[in-house]
Amino acid sequence: MNKVYKIGIFDEEENFISSVKALVDKQCSIYEVFSPYPVHEVLQILKRKTRLPTAAYFIGLSGTLATLGFLVWAAGLNWPIIYGGKPVNSFPSFIVVTIVLTILIVTVGSLFVFSMRSKLFPGRENTIFSNDITDNKFVIVIDSDPDDKASKEAVATMKEFGAIEVLEKEYETVKS
Repeated sequence: MNKVYKIGIFDEEENFISSVKALVDKQCSIYEVFSPYPVHEVLQILKRKTRLPTAAYFIGLSGTLATLGFLVWAAGLNWPIIYGGKPVNSFPSFIVVTIVLTILIVTVGSLFVFSMRSKLFPGRENTIFSNDITDNKFVIVIDSDPDDKASKEAVATMKEFGAIEVLEKEYETVKS
């Protein structure tokens, strides 16, 4: 069975945000929003939260501990060399390497977590709701039924708040 989506396309960020607020107030089912740059206010309005900062924190913590553990093991336990009168486990000399490796581990680890959570991988097919998504337009996708009164109200709301175009598209399957 095919599913129908109402797609509102906006030029202005203010109109986009106002429309999202109005649709949430009217309890319309917003499937997804797309913007050319991050609009954090919309995520707060939709009450969507991410756990990526928490994951990045724990990736960084484990990366720091692993790096320090490896450096202490390599320089102090496995192959201790005394040079220049320094002690075998000279902790200050490990700091720069630890910081750089922690940044690398957090970056690569966060990218991996984000990609897996978003199901992004090479060869993945996506559903493109509107070609304007890749331009400088703001897009709201409403999950609707063809004869639903709420979807007609959502279309009217998007037009009222400055949508330059409201499309109705039917998809057999949506890859999200």
